[in-house]
Amino acid sequence: MNAYDSARMADVLAPIGFAATEVIEEADMVILNTCHIREKAEDKVFSELGRLALLKKRRAEEGRKTVVAVAGCVAQAAGEEILRRQPAVDIVVGPQAYHRLPELVARATRATGGVLDTDFPVETKFDRLPDESVGRGAVAFLTVQEGCDKFCAFCVVPYTRGAEYSRPIADIEAEAGRLVALGAREIVLLGQNVNAYRGPGPDGDAWSLARLIRRLARIDGLARLRFTTSHPRDMGDDLIAAFGEEAKLMPFLHLPVQSGSDRVLAAMNRRHTAEAYLRLVERLRAARPDIALSSDFIVGHPGESEADHRASLDLLRAVGFASAYSFAYSARPGTPAAAAPDQVPDEVKERRLQEVQTLILEGARAFNAACIGRRLDVLFDREGRRPGQRLGKSQYLQSVHVLEEAPEGVVTPVEIVGATAVSLEGRLASPQAAIAA
Repeated sequence: MNAYDSARMADVLAPIGFAATEVIEEADMVILNTCHIREKAEDKVFSELGRLALLKKRRAEEGRKTVVAVAGCVAQAAGEEILRRQPAVDIVVGPQAYHRLPELVARATRATGGVLDTDFPVETKFDRLPDESVGRGAVAFLTVQEGCDKFCAFCVVPYTRGAEYSRPIADIEAEAGRLVALGAREIVLLGQNVNAYRGPGPDGDAWSLARLIRRLARIDGLARLRFTTSHPRDMGDDLIAAFGEEAKLMPFLHLPVQSGSDRVLAAMNRRHTAEAYLRLVERLRAARPDIALSSDFIVGHPGESEADHRASLDLLRAVGFASAYSFAYSARPGTPAAAAPDQVPDEVKERRLQEVQTLILEGARAFNAACIGRRLDVLFDREGRRPGQRLGKSQYLQSVHVLEEAPEGVVTPVEIVGATAVSLEGRLASPQAAIAA
């Protein structure tokens, strides 16, 4: 979602003369688009701001002005603190207000001190964003839902992104059509709780994510659809069925469980159990037997015991995830868990994290190794590091590389000849095997 927001910020700033640059020393404006999920991410923001302050000073000595902006969830949560700690910052803008960047730039050039905008405007930012004018490659992101009403005890998203909001079907369909016209062949639908999507449809009813997917699948030239991130409580029957019925919906699902312990899940306010999650996995695999599953795990949540930790290891083994992310619990100010008793010592969290990550790596290695000898469909979208190397993603979201000329933006059958825990090596199945998207 931050990648999507960053691209839309560039669209917003283009009419007032800004264009993206890969050379930071050339930048007349630098925007840090930030995440507040973990403390480490927030710390990196302030570290980077220190480097930008030096860059801004050097450019000023050369007679060049530099606007420094902080956007995203850290901006929303710590706006005044950012301005206090780092005077080099000119603009602080929350994730719901970045459509007002041109106005904020104008105010910053006139003002003494930083400009802060972390309001939740009455109008949705999506109504104010310009249409996309530049293609962003074969794979494009599209935000369809924002915000969260779940209030997990560890999470700041409801406070930084606000309540759940679903964009209208017509707006999403129009944006998807523009992205395909600009060269996208795969679209990833985004939301903090994307499967909680309930957007107004053309018939006046609230449409589910499954209905939206089926609608978008009718777009000519679109080869693939994915969505992320989902909550187990919002996996409806129609969405599960879509995996088995809609050919353009890829067989990959990121479905965070967070813990395998019912006691910890209750403390997290997740409102699902480990058993319910396992039954959900069974239903998904019944609908699409080859579906690849990914998840999130938090270790060391306040009060987590060794038995709770072992329950998470047991769930990892039971599901057999193709990939997963894991994090040591990080207290976020203002969340219920931050003030909870029985905080787990850092050394215990680190040891548990290593045990979880060992199992995750074993699962990823086994899933990828099982693909050796198979023919997978790969959408190539970029060059590799080695001369002549092309990279793309399989239908299961694995990174696949070949040392051949592979057509960019085209789904191509690839014979898998090697695997690691993080990628696959392949060769084109035949020179005529590409499937036109």
